[in-house]
Amino acid sequence: MPEERVEPKDRSTVRSLLRLWPYVKPVRKRLFGAALVAIVASCIGLVIPLVLKWIVDGPVAGRDPGGVWLGALYLLLLGLAEAALFGVRRWMVARPLAGVEAAMRADLYRHLQRLPVAFHDRWPSGQLLSRGTTDLMMVRMFLAFPLTFLLVNGTTILIGFIILLMQQWTLGLVLLAPVVPLVILCAVFETKYSLVARKAQDQVGDLTTVVEESVLGIRIIKGFGRHRSQALAFRALSQRLRSTELGKARLLAGIWAAITTIPELAIGAALVLGTVQVADGGLSAGTLVAFLSTALALRWPIESIGFLLAMSQESATATERFFEVMDVAEEDDMAAADGGAPKDTATQGEMVFEGVEFRYPDAEAGSTPVLSRIDLRIRPGETMALVGATGSGKTTLTALVPRLHDATAGRITLDGRDITAMPRQELRELVSVAFEEPTLFSASVGENVLMGAEGAGEEELRRALAVAQADFVYDLPEGIGTQVGEQGLSLSGGQRQRLALARAVVGRPRFLVLDDPLSALDVHTEALVEAALRHVLEKTTAIVVAHRPSTVMLADRVALLSEGRITAVGTHQELLRGSAEYAWLMAGATSAQEGSFAEDAFPDPSDEDRLVPDVPAEKGRTR
Repeated sequence: MPEERVEPKDRSTVRSLLRLWPYVKPVRKRLFGAALVAIVASCIGLVIPLVLKWIVDGPVAGRDPGGVWLGALYLLLLGLAEAALFGVRRWMVARPLAGVEAAMRADLYRHLQRLPVAFHDRWPSGQLLSRGTTDLMMVRMFLAFPLTFLLVNGTTILIGFIILLMQQWTLGLVLLAPVVPLVILCAVFETKYSLVARKAQDQVGDLTTVVEESVLGIRIIKGFGRHRSQALAFRALSQRLRSTELGKARLLAGIWAAITTIPELAIGAALVLGTVQVADGGLSAGTLVAFLSTALALRWPIESIGFLLAMSQESATATERFFEVMDVAEEDDMAAADGGAPKDTATQGEMVFEGVEFRYPDAEAGSTPVLSRIDLRIRPGETMALVGATGSGKTTLTALVPRLHDATAGRITLDGRDITAMPRQELRELVSVAFEEPTLFSASVGENVLMGAEGAGEEELRRALAVAQADFVYDLPEGIGTQVGEQGLSLSGGQRQRLALARAVVGRPRFLVLDDPLSALDVHTEALVEAALRHVLEKTTAIVVAHRPSTVMLADRVALLSEGRITAVGTHQELLRGSAEYAWLMAGATSAQEGSFAEDAFPDPSDEDRLVPDVPAEKGRTR
């Protein structure tokens, strides 16, 4: 299973979490206010032992029932006040932190839309999905609870020990003795837990990827009866995640046991020493009760340190994973100085490739480029067919026009303007695309088609459906408003391809890029679509990837692409006569489509020895 692994940066937990400040800053007043309320509530809890001291040394010692009831009332009121203040804290942070999570998720989604296609080629979708869901949920939980209570509990512990030392400094020193070993244990725990927390979150991303692929590929899994092997693969990943989570649990259990046991031993020692002092008359019973009550009130703030550190570590790794994606540079959308309109209006509608080369970003240095020295000029209003063997780089070449990938050398111009000098939004308004593998979204038929042109209306929609011979949509249960479902899998392959073609032509683009857009159609539907498409192509400049002679016949000229190079350009008949490789490709395509070679797919009979040229093997990475 492919997976993207990013080495975690050597950054402390605090430095990682500080990167959240731009998102937290707008709600900082509510968070600080909530923390202040929680500190007040926690300090009220420390007042309760002082009331107990007053009750024991006063009304109890003086046998005053009225005083005892009054003390009980004070305790009840303090308890209610503490509970109410913690409720107010929860109310104060709920809405703003939900807004922080929503803002981070919106920024992540927006950023993903602007990242290069090469990024999405490398990263598994499950890893991205887990960053936008579980990781951000962890961040919100950290801001809501650990962030506040690390401050609150730290303040409570500090104030509590001051009270303890003021009540009886000798017993207070006994309780301070565990501080040094606890600090060392927490430092070791933080180092180990950060590694296992990152490992678990990455494994959640892997598991999410498998689930998503299994759902989207359920037809393949069922068709080949692979449900058992997929279940085994899922179980293996689940077991791996389970083992990692158990490792986290063991670390947390260890630190929790240590943080609980060591202070308890200190409290036991203080109790014994305090009892001896009471017996000797050096300490009042009320003071000992207040001291022990204060010490017990500090149990939760101390014991929660391990739990809060664990959540902080998980939140820090979640923050790192979030910013690993956010730190990836977006597509540069700044237009260069020469990005203005061309002075020569004769170039309107012209597409030119000048010395274009391309290799994928992850290709080894010095490797053979996928495309090499592509020089091609498509005249205004002309349709150019792109023909070549599988793996020759046709799809890659067409992907360079809308800048799904950027050429590594040379340039492409539209209307005389370098496409790298255009803002991408403007470029993609000029260029419309239809891919061989059509992608539809969970939306209505009309919404899917109108994605091809912002602001297009009902008339443009119906015209595009007519061009693509997609009249079948009117027979769907709700017509154009029918929801096509995820990936459009409720439709046939040919229906999806026709809707994708309609999406490409709905905006009447100046430039049209079609990657074998009719491959899933039967011959009769293909003929109807081609007839309608000819009228569209008369008014636009188009480049069409073609594998069948019928598609080639839509073009004014044909460019033959071989091993990443343009080896011949001409009309269909010219290339049949002058290029053995082209004749071989067309003969094979005709045979596959019709079951026998078409006569016009051959050059002159005397040249039969040139019909099957020695086509070199493919080189490099191609698509």
